[in-house]
Amino acid sequence: MRRLLVLTAVWSLAAGGCTLMPKSGAPETAGENKSESSSLNLAENMLEPPPEPPEAEEDTNLWDRLRDGFALNLDRDNRRIRAQRNWYVRHQAYLDRVATRAERYLHHIVEEAESRDIPLELALLPVVESAFDPFSFSHGRAAGPWQFIPGTGDQFGLTRSYWYDGRRDILASTDAAFDYLEALADRFDGDWLLALAAYNAGAGNVARAIRLNENRGKDTDYWSLKHLPRETRAYVP
Repeated sequence: MRRLLVLTAVWSLAAGGCTLMPKSGAPETAGENKSESSSLNLAENMLEPPPEPPEAEEDTNLWDRLRDGFALNLDRDNRRIRAQRNWYVRHQAYLDRVATRAERYLHHIVEEAESRDIPLELALLPVVESAFDPFSFSHGRAAGPWQFIPGTGDQFGLTRSYWYDGRRDILASTDAAFDYLEALADRFDGDWLLALAAYNAGAGNVARAIRLNENRGKDTDYWSLKHLPRETRAYVP
């Protein structure tokens, strides 16, 4: 670019010189001297290096930022956790595809989760629900990255029409999903694992499993509930 500017300046001076060269024997006028001086000043300005752009603030890697916001108990190790972890380890190509698809949406989802001060593990729920595919549609009529069924979507303000389905709108559906998860966490006394189980199986099924354990004098945390659907028992790990 600088070479181009230099050449442009030289061409300008050369053209200006040809124009400003006095005829043989003719004295230079004050106007001609002024014009030539202006051309030289312009050339000098063009040859000066452009100002350095301001340095952009260093942006933290989004995945590091996501991990820093993890708040669930990740220390517990059991057979169900190992089974799910080993599946993902064996399917790196799948994770790569999901991560590439998530690039369009994950920044917004993380920002929304941070603004609500909720565990950032929840931002990864679309990995399980839809592999971050907004056009995902299940046999149970669930749709979008967060897989809302029509009734729950209506409850949380996700409108549908011939032209538009709010369940596939990443902004609207993310807002609705976090509203729903927060409501479930409130129902189960702030227990996010039970909230996640209820997101999958329905709050009624989780409450029923809790009552069964209470009646038998057993613990009522997620890991102790044996009367959840098989899918839900694999869903949270």
